[in-house]
Amino acid sequence: MFKSIAVRKSQGTQYIPDLYAAQPGGFRGKPVIAQTACTPGCVACAEVCPSNAVALNIAGADPVAIDLGRCVICGDCASVCPSQKLSFNNDVKLSTTTREALVVTAARPNIDPIQVSDALKKRFGRSLKLRSVSAGGCNGCEMEVNAWGNVNFDIGRYGIDMVASPRHADGIVLTGVLNRNMMAALQIAWDAIPEPKLVIAVGACAISGGVFAESNALQREFLDNYPPSLFVPGCPAHPLTFISGIMDLLGIAA
Repeated sequence: MFKSIAVRKSQGTQYIPDLYAAQPGGFRGKPVIAQTACTPGCVACAEVCPSNAVALNIAGADPVAIDLGRCVICGDCASVCPSQKLSFNNDVKLSTTTREALVVTAARPNIDPIQVSDALKKRFGRSLKLRSVSAGGCNGCEMEVNAWGNVNFDIGRYGIDMVASPRHADGIVLTGVLNRNMMAALQIAWDAIPEPKLVIAVGACAISGGVFAESNALQREFLDNYPPSLFVPGCPAHPLTFISGIMDLLGIAA
């Protein structure tokens, strides 16, 4: 008893009462591209980016673009920028329903808001069971997926649960780069899920291949055949990024 009291005193209240409004302190989230002019001839941000997420078009209206589908949120681009054009805020609401919406520029600083899917809300709004499949992941995003159900986040309060078998699932939470060796297992898991079903791509590796995008060990046709209903960027993706995204997609009241 006294040990439990000591732990509570040391750690405080871990439970997050309002997941939709929560903003974690110290979290590096959405990239912010200022209107400040780039230093002439500077390409430092693009050269330092490990995942080729930074695109430069020096002569264009938007000289710098960051693709959150590729970005690993390392912050290296901001630290080498001599004009302080790049920075990151702590916004965790980064999920979107289209791949193109993950590209951020100075003229387009915000990610497109998720539109409630009436079809998904009707089918899964009160109960959604998901099967996690790691297709060549490093275990970073997988650990965050496991955290969705812990005492801090407790996503089960919204009727969303992770299940052990694809036969009990409504969809797949896909993490990892989608390497060739996992394609048969991923397809088997997908085929075992009854219709209707959905794919949720979690993390830069699942969305684009991340830092391994150019590897010949990848085989990513699965996402061409079964486009994700939700993209959850990050490296790893924060639990609140997924939770806010899925709440918006299913129209779950905050």
